[in-house]
Amino acid sequence: MSESRRPRIPRGLKPDGAAIWSYGFRPFFLFGALWAALAMTLWMAALAHGLPLGGDFGAPLWHAHEMVFGFAPAVLAGFLLTAIPNWTGGLPVSGRPLIGLVALWLAGRIAMGLAGLTGVPVASVLDMAFLPVLLGLCTREIMRGRKWNDLKVLGGVTAITVGNVGFHVAVALDGDPQLWLRSAITGYVVLVTIIGGRVIPSFTRNWLSRRGVSLLPVAYGGFDMGVILCSAIALTAWAALPEMPWIVPLALLASVLNIARLARWRGTAARAEWLLLVLHLAYAFVPLGFVAIALAASGVLLPVSALHVLTVGVIATMMLAMMTRATRGHTGRPLTASRWTMLSYLSLFAAALARPLADIGDWPRLMEAAGMLWLLAFALFLAEYGGMLLRVRRTPRGEGV
Repeated sequence: MSESRRPRIPRGLKPDGAAIWSYGFRPFFLFGALWAALAMTLWMAALAHGLPLGGDFGAPLWHAHEMVFGFAPAVLAGFLLTAIPNWTGGLPVSGRPLIGLVALWLAGRIAMGLAGLTGVPVASVLDMAFLPVLLGLCTREIMRGRKWNDLKVLGGVTAITVGNVGFHVAVALDGDPQLWLRSAITGYVVLVTIIGGRVIPSFTRNWLSRRGVSLLPVAYGGFDMGVILCSAIALTAWAALPEMPWIVPLALLASVLNIARLARWRGTAARAEWLLLVLHLAYAFVPLGFVAIALAASGVLLPVSALHVLTVGVIATMMLAMMTRATRGHTGRPLTASRWTMLSYLSLFAAALARPLADIGDWPRLMEAAGMLWLLAFALFLAEYGGMLLRVRRTPRGEGV
């Protein structure tokens, strides 16, 4: 949405307040990136040196949980708490309520990290608290603003919330936590198809229009709704029964439809600006992820490879793209990618490709490379954007989210 059409809303706390607590994207992007780096460092130490993680959860489940239900919800919260006021024209959550929400998220990370001391039940209860509160807050704000069309976003947040609860219940009852991890990943990817389909062509259209380009992205319509529905069906089937043969044609159909959808957004015409191009490249992992799902169901790839194409390729790359864009837009910085920003994108893209290849190649070296590339991507983000998130207080300009 262009700045001229966006509702004018108050921007956070009074000028003498702490900048970090003035808007949701500030603490959640900062702590989310910090946790992405720290959790990956701990996981690599567990692989290389046997560092015990997660108590009775075990290191592999702890790692999976903290990526899907630790890092990713923080970035999602930062995005939604910033985007929803723009959608509804309401006041952003700031100050003490925001501090309380961040504390709730941090309590979950500490509890999961100390699960060996507190025990699984205590860690589970503390960890499960954050997502329902976030969901309730987003629901309240959307309903207050009477933005009924935006309620569909809550479906993805609900799937992630239920996935976390299901994960903990499955661990407690010796069930299948992987089912609930896939369910949550489904929620994230569906959110990418919904929100990405809203912001990517919009940002691209505005950028091309300012340069006098007449051939613009195709407006959202029935085709987009059909692609989202097909994608949701294919992902839901994968989450429930990932190895069934009939997943193959369903996933391939979703892949083809998403390729066609992406082509309609004119991404190649915006290749001169990486802050915009990266959104198209991140979305390109959606059809690639469906191909990986089909290959895994056919026995060509390991199921964990398909999962990592979705988690690192779709979810993490889109989140990093939105983190950089929203931070620049909402701190008054030019909407253009620096060399360091571009390097962070390339590092995460390389990690997204290296991690699935580790399951079919030189596993130790590719795993180490994927982990180091992930760390580089988020270290670069923290180095460049950490100061903006902590202290830069400028009048927002352009399109943040």
